[in-house]
Amino acid sequence: MRVLVTGGAGFIGSHYVRKVLGGAYDSLADAEVVVLDKLTYAGSESNLEPVRDNPRLRFVRGDICDLGVVRDVMRGVDLVVHFAAESHVDRSILGAADFVMTNVLGTQTLLQAAVDAGVGKFVQVSTDEVYGSIAEGSWPENHELEPNSPYSASKAGADLMARSFFRTHGLPVCVTRCSNNYGPYQFPEKVIPLFVTNLLDGKKVPLYGDGLNVRDWLHVDDHCWGIQLVADSGRAGEIYNIGGGTELTNLELTSRLLDAFGADESMVERVPDRKAHDRRYSVDITKISNELGYRPLMSFEEGLAHTIEWYRDNRPWWSTRKDRAKLPGS
Repeated sequence: MRVLVTGGAGFIGSHYVRKVLGGAYDSLADAEVVVLDKLTYAGSESNLEPVRDNPRLRFVRGDICDLGVVRDVMRGVDLVVHFAAESHVDRSILGAADFVMTNVLGTQTLLQAAVDAGVGKFVQVSTDEVYGSIAEGSWPENHELEPNSPYSASKAGADLMARSFFRTHGLPVCVTRCSNNYGPYQFPEKVIPLFVTNLLDGKKVPLYGDGLNVRDWLHVDDHCWGIQLVADSGRAGEIYNIGGGTELTNLELTSRLLDAFGADESMVERVPDRKAHDRRYSVDITKISNELGYRPLMSFEEGLAHTIEWYRDNRPWWSTRKDRAKLPGS
């Protein structure tokens, strides 16, 4: 069994690789893992340090838009788990071109190479942001796509490309759409690691607008488990939502982080809201629960405490990344 993991040196991809090589998933107990990663600002081989010497791991530095590289790493692959993406909304607002290139063209390049190589399963890892914003209730998988940022639009395009390769070429593709992830090794431009590392340094945390935007929080361990369930048993051509079951306003999230550090509201800096800031996300996980037995196992309280502890214990990892986390022109 050979698995190609794109973006396997990033936050979620590296977690998945560490779990596979650590024996967490029975179906991949003896699998070879090929990681393809361009190592942009948010990816690092250091994220794979715990499994670096595992003989089942092969790391290839390369771009998913490079057809020659992709064809080479696709040889003999049974399963593709496609994490590689430009993923920060704020950066997509500043410039959308990289998002279109990587998320749409890169996905198309991988899909074509997978068809040519006769790959047995292709999992397209996507986001709940493709649905847009929902005032009440939760999105089922057949909800219309209404992306509101260049990032989410590029992911929606990638999802539709994946669907087309199933319908046109018969490639066994599944799409997963997750809610907001958090956990160790997350690049400190995202809200939880940004706020945690700021508070560790005694700095204020920047809170957008009125702080009432709602997100559903999903620990990266639960996300990767859900992805593996889909890789093992998901029906070809289907979409599966993966959620964490903890909805919080950004204000509530900030309050929990302040409490964890014994800080008060004086450590909050209100900043102007970003453009087209979606008000609320919420995915319905009935389908993956009923079909594949998924449910989130990590409570938010436990997951957040573990995440804070990890950043507290791994300052050398994140301190070198803080400058790279700053947006261009900030």
